Amino acid sequence: MGKWFKSGSPWIWMTGGAVSISLIAVLGLLLLIAWRGLSYFWPADIYQWQLENNRGEKSTLIGEIYDREQVPTERLISAGHTFNQHPGEFVERYLVKTGNREFVGLDFRWILATDIVSRSTPAGIAKFERTKNGNFYGYPVAVINDGKRIALTDDNIETALTAQIERAVDLSSQALSLQKSDIGSINYSLERLRLKARKFELDGKLTAQAKADFDQQAKQLNDEYLLLENALFDLRDQAARDSVVIRDMRGQEVTLNLNSILDVTYVNHLSLLAKIGHWFSGLGHFVNDDPREANTEGGVFPAIFGTVFMVMLMAVIVTPFGVIAAIYLHEYAKKGPITKMIRIAVINLAGVPSIVYGVFGLGFFVYMLGGSIDQLFYPEALPAPTFGSPGVIWSALTLAILTLPVVIVSTEEGLSRIPSAVRQGSLALGATKAETLWRIVIPMASPAIMTGLILAVARAAGEVAPLMLVGVVKLAPTLPIDMNFPFVHLERKFMHLGFHIYDVGFQSPNVEAARPLVYATSFLLVSVIVALNLTAISVRNHLREKFRSLEH
Repeated sequence: MGKWFKSGSPWIWMTGGAVSISLIAVLGLLLLIAWRGLSYFWPADIYQWQLENNRGEKSTLIGEIYDREQVPTERLISAGHTFNQHPGEFVERYLVKTGNREFVGLDFRWILATDIVSRSTPAGIAKFERTKNGNFYGYPVAVINDGKRIALTDDNIETALTAQIERAVDLSSQALSLQKSDIGSINYSLERLRLKARKFELDGKLTAQAKADFDQQAKQLNDEYLLLENALFDLRDQAARDSVVIRDMRGQEVTLNLNSILDVTYVNHLSLLAKIGHWFSGLGHFVNDDPREANTEGGVFPAIFGTVFMVMLMAVIVTPFGVIAAIYLHEYAKKGPITKMIRIAVINLAGVPSIVYGVFGLGFFVYMLGGSIDQLFYPEALPAPTFGSPGVIWSALTLAILTLPVVIVSTEEGLSRIPSAVRQGSLALGATKAETLWRIVIPMASPAIMTGLILAVARAAGEVAPLMLVGVVKLAPTLPIDMNFPFVHLERKFMHLGFHIYDVGFQSPNVEAARPLVYATSFLLVSVIVALNLTAISVRNHLREKFRSLEH
């Protein structure tokens, strides 16, 4: 036994066991996030309950079961609840999503199993996904088509209602596209024309002829705007022409305009194959759509785009600076106390809290650098800031400084592993030091550079605290890239998956509705980081194979 301990085998087994437990824990956490997040899109059955409380009051409830738990009977009794008959030590209760928010307040409600008289899953119940006020549950009774009421029966309920909803959704999509593209482009052109005229005025170049030209251009744009506005109103009127009549759980008929409905699903009679298709459709809408209802409904496409765009911009900024700094420190700087202090400072920078970088970015980049840019290049827009407010460029620069030590240290380690004989051989053949670095040293160190970039991307994609100060917002109306010149707008604010998780999980007005979205967005953020890292790893492996011959 003593020899076994002295051989070091116990420590090897303990290290291997610790690594295995860590990997299992990480995989378990990822599986939990994936399960809780992806199950959100599975179409759950819609139940109809007949309830009777301890006072004999009867009611009907329609909704989906979101959660269930066992509650101690004594806790309910101490909270003031009374039972006609003692139910035992525990009572099961259900968290039900009832929807119909404008009629029943919050769209979640707890019900006790002791209050349930009966429970069923009628095939005629439909779930209406709406643009606001959440889902609506009920029995479709009739469709009002251009003022004519058409009763819905089992024979025409699928075709008539679905066709009318698809028509309204298509018209609403055309109206939204017109508003974002053509009308948005005209508004953007009008604002640029206004700023150009103001710049002429500040420079003393706004002559009567120039003012007349600006007025003429503005008139043309306004005329185009009026035509597009009439087309927009026409599309909206057509989308709002029809409506559907629904009998809700109160037994009353409610009329909903079809322009507020995105989809209708008869969940209770969907086959397994249809449920799988609905799950993929829900997942696709989550990835591709814009958020709604204070980020508790809809999709997260702007957050995905903002996260990837900001990380790629950060990578473009941090890589050359980090590589150049590492090359200078390793290849050119003389060994001495100053160089040693610089290396210590670089290492210590990696331990600075990220919120400190955010404060620095806000003070230096946004207020000082951005404010100076506004004074020099955009005086016509003042006092409204252009670059002097938080934006995606300042977020990328802040995270570039935050991850710069990682790239420098990783690149230096790669440079130190290159044998000095390689450099000496290149110099002996007549190459200059710059040529040796560019053609021999940097290619051989490129895998280490990519390793530093991978670590930088992984950290930057998950940072939230500094971004809250230098660019990220709850809801960004436009993306940093569009079809308006100069096409890439680095001064704009953006959405981020990490901040979206914080906002939905801790700032949402509807906590129960937001909880599944936290898991779904977390899984999506992990997926984005993994995809970025796998791309960088594949590039690193390709470079390693490409320049392997130089090592020999």
